[in-house]
Amino acid sequence: MPPVAQEGSCLIYRGSNFLKQRLVLSCLSGKPVKITQIRSEDEMAPGLREYEISLIRLFDKLTNGTKIELNPAGTSVMFSPGLLHGGHVEHDCCVQRGIGYYLDAMIALGPFCKMPLQCHLRGVTNSKDSPSVDHVKGAALSLLKRFLLVDEGLELRVVRRGVAPLGGGEIVFTCPVRKSLRAIQFQQQGMVKRIRGTVYACKVSPAMANRTVESAKGCMLKFLPDVYIYTDQNRGKMSGNSPGFGICLLAETTDGVCFAADCISNTREESDTPSIPEDLGREAAMRLLDEMYRGGCCDAAYQWLAALYMALGQKHVSKFLTGALSTYTVHFLQHLRDFFSITFKLENPEVDEDEEDDVRGAQKVLMTCVGIGYTNISKRVL
Repeated sequence: MPPVAQEGSCLIYRGSNFLKQRLVLSCLSGKPVKITQIRSEDEMAPGLREYEISLIRLFDKLTNGTKIELNPAGTSVMFSPGLLHGGHVEHDCCVQRGIGYYLDAMIALGPFCKMPLQCHLRGVTNSKDSPSVDHVKGAALSLLKRFLLVDEGLELRVVRRGVAPLGGGEIVFTCPVRKSLRAIQFQQQGMVKRIRGTVYACKVSPAMANRTVESAKGCMLKFLPDVYIYTDQNRGKMSGNSPGFGICLLAETTDGVCFAADCISNTREESDTPSIPEDLGREAAMRLLDEMYRGGCCDAAYQWLAALYMALGQKHVSKFLTGALSTYTVHFLQHLRDFFSITFKLENPEVDEDEEDDVRGAQKVLMTCVGIGYTNISKRVL
């Protein structure tokens, strides 16, 4: 949805959708953004939710000189971004959303900070409505490495796990800074060569994890032999504040592309019936197969990240092959046009007659753009 109005360089939007996208692009472009009518129709709970306020606080810690104005009801926010500072950041995330919700923004902004980012986030490491930290580690960091070239200092470490609803987990994310990102031509996804996974169990019987592994492995071994799933049993203080278990599967291709899929057990609030480990393992395997079928050179959850790095890259042509674009990515491309005045050429790649029998998976999309030559003005020059 395009901005409803523009006052000077300030963009004005309506509604609560895609708040994170708008704030991330505001920080990178330096353009202030005003968002009005945030859930103004909701009589019971109008305005920003607690997890959205927590995200705005995190942006405030990450930057220097940011001005934030909220109206008393919380239905309107004015965000004037400061300089991206980085350095050591500690933040207690709201447990209504997983840490993945906040980590996405850190990965997008990390390379453009003044100081190398060292971010300690505490909260829910694994939840249903955000990518789990394992998903982010496998899918998003492998994508970031392609644009950084040298990945020294890039790390995501899980200190302790904490599942929904009470959390209690902690992660450490470190990211180096770069003057600029390189343009990329990446059009071959390769063949899936191995599958790795992690099954975690917090405050439940270790048998839950083993049963989940057996089920997921049973599905994946029908397709390829190189399947290895680790179990992460947590007890005491290392297991967070809530009981639960889940699984994250990663498929790696011959060209280094990573696809990921998550599945997590029900909480007591969500369902009266407990989750069955065998069903959970099978569900995760099916989601991973669906992701592989969709294909492309990145995970569907991080198509927007590839588009962002392409747009901010050097002033050369970048090409990137993805699966069918998600709704989130489509809106992100529209926001990129609003903030940076950059448009992408989207096309279905042509298949040669010789390769017609070799077409794998769903219809692909080839994204092409010329980078704006974004330079990290905050980075120190020695």
